Amino acid sequence: MSLVYGIHAIEEALRAEPCRIEKICLERGQRNPRLQVILSLAKEKHVPFAFEEKKWLDRKADGQRHQGVLGYLVEMALFGVEEIVKQAQSPGLLLILDGVEDPHNVGAILRSAEVAGADGVFLPQRHSPGLSSTVMKASSGAASHIKITRIPNTVQLIQSLKSKGYWVAGLEEESGQRIWDADFTVPTLLVMGNEGKGLHRLVKENCDFLVSIPIRGKVSSHNVSVAAGIVLYEVLRQRESRKNADMETEVRRQK
Repeated sequence: MSLVYGIHAIEEALRAEPCRIEKICLERGQRNPRLQVILSLAKEKHVPFAFEEKKWLDRKADGQRHQGVLGYLVEMALFGVEEIVKQAQSPGLLLILDGVEDPHNVGAILRSAEVAGADGVFLPQRHSPGLSSTVMKASSGAASHIKITRIPNTVQLIQSLKSKGYWVAGLEEESGQRIWDADFTVPTLLVMGNEGKGLHRLVKENCDFLVSIPIRGKVSSHNVSVAAGIVLYEVLRQRESRKNADMETEVRRQK
């Protein structure tokens, strides 16, 4: 069982997966309207709740900012690899986090992946944080919506997805190919590397191509979660542009 705290994370969990919530604890005497929304949702979804003193919540959240609410959730049900691939919306957009270890970064990437419409995120069983309260809070509830699974071997998964028609793009700051020079309109697997070391050697060697985000300032790179958001929206931009161009072509053809 995991502890999740923060207004947005709890509200999203109530809306998306109320069956996972064992109990919600709210700060006694709080008049925040958003906490009232959470209380109403808990009643509507038949989720047990209780009122506790702020000191009790502070202790349970271990000093983290809980905003007056926390919840006990059963462990998240992970999807199977084949299930994620099968349910992907054409042309398909998947992510592998290759050694991304900071839970705040993982949570932020899950949030960007969900809002960009990614079909699933793969987390290695090693060198990757669990789906903790920190990850859940950093994802702002997105972890309750995006399909996630753990994988034992990143290279084997890359090879498997290649056989299913996916093109594998690794983010590598030293690559000469900019993200807007790559073709992301095809089925795409994005691979994000470790915060400090980047992609593992074998993972990098098994990518179809490497891409980089141009840097114009004095700092040499983006935080990995920021970089993931930039690349995801370049994928989205290209696909929307292709879709609009195809629609215009079809209109002209029909005329």
